[in-house]
Amino acid sequence: MGFISRVATPTSRFLLSLGFGDKIMGCSGCSTSSTSGRGHYNDPAEKVSGCGSPTGTCNTGGCNKLNVFDWLTNMELPENQVEFDIIEVRFKNSRKEFFKNVNKLPLLVGDVIAVEASPGHDIGIVSATGELVRLQMKKKRVNENSDEVKKVYRKAKQSDVDKWQEAQKLETATMYKARTFALHHGLQMKISDVEYQGDKTKAIFYYTADSRVDFRQLIKTLADEFKVRVEMRQIGARQEAARLGAIGSCGRELCCSTWLSDFRSVSTSAARYQQLSLNPLKLAGQCGKLKCCLNYELDSYLDAIKDFPNTDHLKLKTKKGLAVHQKTDIFKRLMWFTYEGEFDNFIPVSVDDVKEIISMNKEGNLPEELKAKMTESVAAKEHIPDYENVVGQDSITRFDRSKKQGGRNNNRNQGNRGNKPKPQNQQKSANPVAGPKPQNQGPNPANADGPKPAQQNKPQGPRPQHNKPNNNQQKPNPNTQGKPHGHQHRKKPNNNNPRPNNDKPQS
Repeated sequence: MGFISRVATPTSRFLLSLGFGDKIMGCSGCSTSSTSGRGHYNDPAEKVSGCGSPTGTCNTGGCNKLNVFDWLTNMELPENQVEFDIIEVRFKNSRKEFFKNVNKLPLLVGDVIAVEASPGHDIGIVSATGELVRLQMKKKRVNENSDEVKKVYRKAKQSDVDKWQEAQKLETATMYKARTFALHHGLQMKISDVEYQGDKTKAIFYYTADSRVDFRQLIKTLADEFKVRVEMRQIGARQEAARLGAIGSCGRELCCSTWLSDFRSVSTSAARYQQLSLNPLKLAGQCGKLKCCLNYELDSYLDAIKDFPNTDHLKLKTKKGLAVHQKTDIFKRLMWFTYEGEFDNFIPVSVDDVKEIISMNKEGNLPEELKAKMTESVAAKEHIPDYENVVGQDSITRFDRSKKQGGRNNNRNQGNRGNKPKPQNQQKSANPVAGPKPQNQGPNPANADGPKPAQQNKPQGPRPQHNKPNNNQQKPNPNTQGKPHGHQHRKKPNNNNPRPNNDKPQS
């Protein structure tokens, strides 16, 4: 993304919209706040935001597709050795090519430059410089003196960038029209991407097809319609997924669009060695081929399985019966067998025991039965958190308990309670018990003193007797305060919820 700092602000926004800076991973400020961008220190006192790399590379490892970390930048060259004059330039998506810096321009990673094309010139971004490019060329088997290595013209001017913007805006509409023309000509092909050259004189059409396609008439139609030089380039399904990019089943970006550049053949035997289910829906990637990641751990499985006996038609003979091999756990070194007729009873046997039984069978000896190896089974323990519940909401049924305690008595005592909250300790002690009322509990002091004061909102019907003998009178209703009373009331803790109580009367 460092090239954004070297062009105008509208240009930087346009490049972001084209996908040249959309793979930002933690270095979104390395080219927005710094005047040089990408962490290049033109001035030692200059403050660089973002990853702050002074080497001209991205420390976070992924701003663009197939991003390269230049680990040779901090290494000084030997004396009398000139810096390698070939650079690596990235174009749209994952297309990269090598160009020779014949004019000895001071180029850094992220510079927008004009390079030689056929015909005209193209605009690209410098992705690698120095000795790392030499290693890349050896890896891709590109000769330094071959005709594939073209020249670098200059750093891109503002007029070059403006024309490049105009060409990039035409790509999506051109792709849709080209697909329409391909269907009109009856061609069995899929045009997946279109890339315009920087000077708008040439367009590359990338397509996939299962068989050979005669697109000569299509080229004439495209050239007449778009007034450019047309180049048709066939790519495979994996190259198409690498150019377009996607999210894999693992939740990450596709390996082929971020770092994987060589596509090795993947066979179903890789899945068999790793004891994977041969389900094509799970083994296939976004390209429709077998996933490249099946080869990542294959070597580890092959090393671990060397000590295992051959499982092709493996059967163990015992006095109890014939045991058939069902599955293998490679890293636990267990092999699972079932007796014929008891295929629902899996018996785990260690590899050493299986080898011993095989040697006994070859000698004509039969063991009594298979000895199951006890596997480590960890019981599921209840997880106890190491913190306290400061809110006090331990149970989701805490409100249901209070509703059950209330019942019809809450309606009867609604006028007596008023707005005064019920004490918490008394609410917990409420325990209504259904059954006959206890007898011989003694005289009710409230009835002995005299008539009860009038209460508002009193329900009709006979009042139920309280089970608890209490010398204290019912607390006055706040709605009847100020009215004359026939006797003096004394405070009592609570008599809203009648409950049986065998406590002695208070004196």
